[in-house]
Amino acid sequence: MSEETYLEAIRQALIEEMEADPTVFLIGEDIGHFGGAFKVTQGLLERFGPGRVVDTPIAEALIVGVSIGAAIRGLKPVAEMQFADFVTCGFSQLVENAGTFHYRLRVSVPMVVRLPSGGGVGGGPFHSRNPEGWFAHAGGLKIVAPATPSDAKGLMKAAIRDPDPVIFLEQKWLYRREKETLPGPDYVVPIGKARVARPGAHATVVAYANTVGMALEAAEAAASEGFDVEVIDLRTLIPWDWQAVVASVQKTGRLLIASEASRTGGFASEIAATVAEIAFDDLDAPIVRLTAPDAPVPAEKTLEAFHRPSAEKITAALLGLCRY
Repeated sequence: MSEETYLEAIRQALIEEMEADPTVFLIGEDIGHFGGAFKVTQGLLERFGPGRVVDTPIAEALIVGVSIGAAIRGLKPVAEMQFADFVTCGFSQLVENAGTFHYRLRVSVPMVVRLPSGGGVGGGPFHSRNPEGWFAHAGGLKIVAPATPSDAKGLMKAAIRDPDPVIFLEQKWLYRREKETLPGPDYVVPIGKARVARPGAHATVVAYANTVGMALEAAEAAASEGFDVEVIDLRTLIPWDWQAVVASVQKTGRLLIASEASRTGGFASEIAATVAEIAFDDLDAPIVRLTAPDAPVPAEKTLEAFHRPSAEKITAALLGLCRY
């Protein structure tokens, strides 16, 4: 079987869920005739028609509002923001309405918001955000951040089937770089379950989305120095699998968290605080966070590389942690 890209994995999941469930529809800017900003939805208008692949004006608040209304009336919208940064225009409706309707009104809001996130493509400060911290703090929204094509497919299917609103972070850097042989149409990755991407005994690296591949490279580099590093791919941020992380730290005694989001108030801080509260006595060294700085993402290539985490940066931090 041929290998498929991260982008194609998401596309396959959309097609399979739309074929299986007539209540699933897509909505967003240029997703129909143009096929989406990154071509994730290319060909779906011809396949399913304009009633299920809905092109909208450049109006993110409209996209989110229509999706919420459709969801509470029994449909399952999958809304695309061309870039994750643009979700701010619909932020109020997501956190105030979609995220609270279940609590306030006992009404399910089964919708997915696709956010092409992260840097590495020269997008600059308006096209490179990692906004997971905003939504993690809001309450009522689930957040997934797959790192592999298989997980991108399995988590998209799970997100569409979920009764609650799901923020689906898609890493632009991975769209055409990561390839795998994809599982069949029955494959679903449960929301809230991490995976051990690499077993180890001397230190734990917790990563998600873009930083998983970097962490695996760093773990290989550390192995050449005699250190056996475990890599945990969170896959889901809300709810996150803190039990898997704590179990790993209890085994290794050391923890490094790698995230492409900004440092202050980022999800890496939540992981660090939770482990410190639950497993402090198991730690043999201070917890380390390897993140982007508290600054906008530069567009210039060299500055952007300086801003983002990398396998080399994680390796240096990891070796320092292992030698502590």
